Amino acid sequence: MPGNSSIGTAVVGAGPAGLTAGYVLARLGEPGAVFEGDGLVGGLAKTVEFDGYRFDLGGHRFFTKLAPIERLWEEMLGDDFLTRPRLSRIYYGGRYFYYPLEARNVVRQLGFIESLRCAGSYFAGCARPTRDETFEDWVTHRFGRRLYDRFFRSYSEKVWGIPGSEIRAEWAAQRIKNFSFWAAVAALLHLRPANATTLIEEFRYPRLGPGQMWEAFSSRIERAGIPVLLNHRCVSIGHVNRRVARVAVRTDGSEVEHEVDGVLSSLPLGDLVLALDPPASPDVIRAATRLRHRSLCVVALILDQPEPFRDNWIYVHDPGTRAARVQNFGAWSPDLVRPGTTCLGVEYFCFEGDDIWTMSDESAVALAAEELGRIGLIDPADVVDGVKVRVPRAYPVYDADYRNEVAIIRSYLEGFENLQTFGRNGLHRYNNQDHSMWTAVLATLNLIQGSRYDVWSVNTEDEYLEIGEAVDAALPREVVSALG
Repeated sequence: MPGNSSIGTAVVGAGPAGLTAGYVLARLGEPGAVFEGDGLVGGLAKTVEFDGYRFDLGGHRFFTKLAPIERLWEEMLGDDFLTRPRLSRIYYGGRYFYYPLEARNVVRQLGFIESLRCAGSYFAGCARPTRDETFEDWVTHRFGRRLYDRFFRSYSEKVWGIPGSEIRAEWAAQRIKNFSFWAAVAALLHLRPANATTLIEEFRYPRLGPGQMWEAFSSRIERAGIPVLLNHRCVSIGHVNRRVARVAVRTDGSEVEHEVDGVLSSLPLGDLVLALDPPASPDVIRAATRLRHRSLCVVALILDQPEPFRDNWIYVHDPGTRAARVQNFGAWSPDLVRPGTTCLGVEYFCFEGDDIWTMSDESAVALAAEELGRIGLIDPADVVDGVKVRVPRAYPVYDADYRNEVAIIRSYLEGFENLQTFGRNGLHRYNNQDHSMWTAVLATLNLIQGSRYDVWSVNTEDEYLEIGEAVDAALPREVVSALG
């Protein structure tokens, strides 16, 4: 029960993780409030509206192996939770390759001679001993140097802004589907049938974009008596004897303090440490300041023509093109665009302060139109409008030092009695929406019921995320009950 002047539990952040924490609080009948610094709910998964168009900040598929999460999504939106066909491809060298990479398609597109060269490189990579410490190690060992250079080097360096030799290997296993080059070559020579593809051919998606899901969550939480306060940025978390006692929130230029019984935080891990009052020890602060994030600029192009390609999204592995990925929002949901027109999201990964980050909307739209025109995706003359949206700290960077820095911070935070961190940035882990939600459920049960779930163990298996069915097996009963 809260103290006489306490608001109960403060949930910091109203992205998928924070709103799930608020939902579980409501399910448990606990008092609290959700504080969000932005003017919209959804965090990285919000929907932006511009001149009658809606667009997604990166493309947020709703796919999960966690059956309770899947049921909760369906309950929230009902018929507005669509099933959509998926087509995603890689553009490289003027050709399109299915993604995830499908061996038979790769061989056909590269041609037999080049495929044999890649196969030789592939087998050499398999035979070469390696500890798979880096992204480059992991991919080269499984695909060979030649395929790494063609399909992975350019894109990964666009995303992270550092060489593949500096990116940790754990990012690769869950994101890249392995395949057998020998099986592909044998199938083309009719020596054996081709393996059936494991490409996920459908996904679920809200009719009006991902923000529709998180707006539904927000409404459900508020109906249960827990306010979701937008434009309320948490700037300080006060504690005494390693027990959180208050939070300070800035809104409309002023700060307000609230007494709390606990804090559930989806803040970036470094920000959480730096918000603590009194401050953490110098080594913990040093670790917090060393954690890095990669940001994103989404340039939305409005075309007065029907969609120029069928793909939901295309990865651009052309080294001469700065854009890394192109979303076709009408292929995600027809209701995101005006009939007979197209809205494309051209994604530029960057660090805050880079030229694309500071570039004007007009210049960014011109750049995106010119680049897509040069590689033949669109006719720039069809672009009639556009806008640039900055997405700060979209991706936690898995650099050479991050494991050690996270370990130092985690050890420090575990000494707090009533503070839990969770979510993508709250754990500095590249979680999808479902895993972010799952960490929120576990963290909330830990705080409210004294459970001892290991939030940090979620999404640590080296298993490709897109293979498998949603299951309930071995899920604790109280976790399933917390989601309804």
